[in-house]
Amino acid sequence: MRAEALEAPAAAERLLAENAAEVRSLARFLRKRPPAFVQTVARGSSDHAALFGKYLFEARLGWVTSSAAPSVVTVYGARPRLAGALVIALSQSGASVDLVESLRAARSAGALTVAVVNVEDSPLAHAAEVVLPLHAGAEKSVAATKSYLTMLVALAQIVAHVEEAPDLEEALPLLPEQMALAAGADWSAGLELFEPAGDAYVVGRGYAFAVANEAALKLKETSALHAEAFSAAELLHGPVAIVGPGYPVLTLAPYDRPYPQVVELLAGLKEKGAELAVASSEPEALALADAPLPLQRRFHPVLDSVLTVQAFYPFAEALARARGYDPDRPRNLQKVTQTR
Repeated sequence: MRAEALEAPAAAERLLAENAAEVRSLARFLRKRPPAFVQTVARGSSDHAALFGKYLFEARLGWVTSSAAPSVVTVYGARPRLAGALVIALSQSGASVDLVESLRAARSAGALTVAVVNVEDSPLAHAAEVVLPLHAGAEKSVAATKSYLTMLVALAQIVAHVEEAPDLEEALPLLPEQMALAAGADWSAGLELFEPAGDAYVVGRGYAFAVANEAALKLKETSALHAEAFSAAELLHGPVAIVGPGYPVLTLAPYDRPYPQVVELLAGLKEKGAELAVASSEPEALALADAPLPLQRRFHPVLDSVLTVQAFYPFAEALARARGYDPDRPRNLQKVTQTR
């Protein structure tokens, strides 16, 4: 797991170079014929990447985006009306039957179908009109790392070219180097806080909420730690009732538009006695932490969440070992999960 997480920067560099021509072509088409809406089709870590895409598509392009329930097609036998939609399926293996069948149904309904997939010669890739490979190389660890990170990069590359946004277009070529720096972040302060934990919250907002979902899943998979992800806003609508003295909360607080609200939440959680691990580049946020998890200086308000999860993966691997688990062999899991 650790080795593959550290391969992500090089994989991202390959993806940005190898997919550039195809993404530009797709972007030209989408600018001429914007989709009626966007649907994403994914499971697990890939679905968390899709949530990152939802924030990108809605916040940057104004394209309404929803996550498909594959069982609508494979179990209930429905055929959603997707004419004029953009349907993006995301998968490491491209082998899950329900994703393949959902994408085929979308294509037959008149949607433009795109597969963002690591295995180019896979059923999912064959079902799509446009294929954007992740170029991550073989991923042997059950816990996805480099494939998840490259999915985030692929989605950001699509949006950058559709929007023709100088900020994203100029930042993306610099992202692999920044990812390599983030992978070396020292988050050892968080080990003592989470090693004895049985439950925890993982909190973020906006793009950081998308990666908070991925962080919570990895804590479950690799450390058998019951971690739940919440938006910093949604936490206040009920789940905060659980928080009391000693309750561990991992807060992802890169500098983005929601940052002031996240800092306000941190102050409130501290008053309730929560034990706070805070991942941020900002001294103000780190000062509120019992376990500060430093990020490098601000890079880009969208891409800083990518850097946050890049820094998280080595920490998750180390935490699993500290808790007595083998992160490369999570119990009850296998690499390819077949669902229908």
